[in-house]
Amino acid sequence: MKVVILAGGYGTRISEETGTIPKPLVEIGTMPILWHIMKIYSAHGLNDFVICLGYKGHLIKEYFLNYFHRTNNLTIDLANNSVQVHSVTSEPWRVTLVDTGLGTMTGGRLKRVREYLGNETFCLTYGDGVGNVDITALTAYHKRQGRLATVTAVHQPGRFGTLDLSPDKTQVNGFREKSPEDGSLINGGYFVCEPGVIDYIDRDETVWEQEPLKQFVTEKQLAVYYHKGYWQNMDTLRDKHVLQELWAAGNAPWKIWQDPAISKDPRR
Repeated sequence: MKVVILAGGYGTRISEETGTIPKPLVEIGTMPILWHIMKIYSAHGLNDFVICLGYKGHLIKEYFLNYFHRTNNLTIDLANNSVQVHSVTSEPWRVTLVDTGLGTMTGGRLKRVREYLGNETFCLTYGDGVGNVDITALTAYHKRQGRLATVTAVHQPGRFGTLDLSPDKTQVNGFREKSPEDGSLINGGYFVCEPGVIDYIDRDETVWEQEPLKQFVTEKQLAVYYHKGYWQNMDTLRDKHVLQELWAAGNAPWKIWQDPAISKDPRR
């Protein structure tokens, strides 16, 4: 199963980072968030990626062109113009990088990569959200539902604490951290789709979250998979700091590729 990643937006809400690089290359730890997303799918055995490029897409191309040398130790002999690679390790990924246009919307980007998807079920996500989503369970659920698309519903992360009030709501009884149950369910961006969804996309200006998804709802062709675990998008600089702190502390819930109960990559 192929994984389509929408990675072409401007990332204007995190402009402190995206003035020089596209948002998918903003780093958590020492690796771009795009790498983290791909590792999540790879942990479930999905290693064939189609990445939809737009804003500063050439930098994402350069990242993968240099990936092998970036992630391995080298000895460079300038006199002989040779490079020796030590302790060779690499991801089992096949990455198709497609320029889908600078101003193309999310639906239009998906339509532009149709020729790379074949006639098979595929996964679709954005280039800025991570979580411990069970991709294997998600894809199995989608197949059981028999609909055109399945969207993963997640609880909106809470930014503020919550007041515990008395029954008559006249006094504060205590304070607590905001729990997932306090927030509303939102689109978590982890989709599974049948190839027929692309027939619902008219042009570059089509927004995936608007006309196509609304039409699926009307035709009862959009299933929902509930994810009750961790999920966080990187929409703002504050979001990046939240993810960075978790990663630096060794408490990143989305780092499922090191869990032997989950990972299908023996090299994890």
